[in-house]
Amino acid sequence: MDQDKIIKMREGGKILGNLLRDLKSYVQPGMSEKEIDAWVRQEVEKRGAKVAYDLLPEKFPGCICISTNDQLVHGAPTDYRLKEGDKVSFDMVILYKGYFTDSAFTMLVGKGSPAVKKMISVTESALWEGIEQVRPGAHLGDIGYAVEKVLKNGHLGVIENYVGHFIGKEMHENPEVPNYGRRGHGYVLKPGDTLCIEPMSCLGKPANHIEEDDDSGWTVVMNDGSIGCHCEHTILVTEDGYEVLTLPD
Repeated sequence: MDQDKIIKMREGGKILGNLLRDLKSYVQPGMSEKEIDAWVRQEVEKRGAKVAYDLLPEKFPGCICISTNDQLVHGAPTDYRLKEGDKVSFDMVILYKGYFTDSAFTMLVGKGSPAVKKMISVTESALWEGIEQVRPGAHLGDIGYAVEKVLKNGHLGVIENYVGHFIGKEMHENPEVPNYGRRGHGYVLKPGDTLCIEPMSCLGKPANHIEEDDDSGWTVVMNDGSIGCHCEHTILVTEDGYEVLTLPD
């Protein structure tokens, strides 16, 4: 295994995990998405990391994806002010010492719908069930199968057109890590691999599209207006299992 890579990604993952933990406590009703984005940028710089989205060839108008209610992923921050009961997903990538780490979570602003609360809980469980499959010799299909099974058992729509990925010196590396699959199929994991598992679900049908009224060309919304959900961690394949790199202290 590349020990230099592991050390640096471990450090970067801890920075990202702690930042997202602090963000979850920071978010309150009445804050605008752009105000939150500005706070996150300040925190990234304060902690010695770089905003990964600034490095994209196709410019993203912010430093963190903020996807509210029927928005699924890649939400460009706007002047919209969060309301009590809103669902909001945050997806963040940072660059630290030459390596990327990536993580996402979904939360309710204040008290919200029990159905949305359950969706978030089931999607988080699907993420962890996928993570539990990670070990040398496991197939990517094992991860996808485990994620899909939890989501379907929770009666959620399974998003198939957005998937996880490997990560390291580039933000998105091959192979892709789908949230569906067949056990015993796909790439075989080996020690030192670093990958992002990121289940996406919805309360309605999984069809989605890029929002037509979004000038940024980034924000993905559900076709039927249902609520979408997204959770993610960066994982290291160890000699005998896995290590979650983006957990907070």
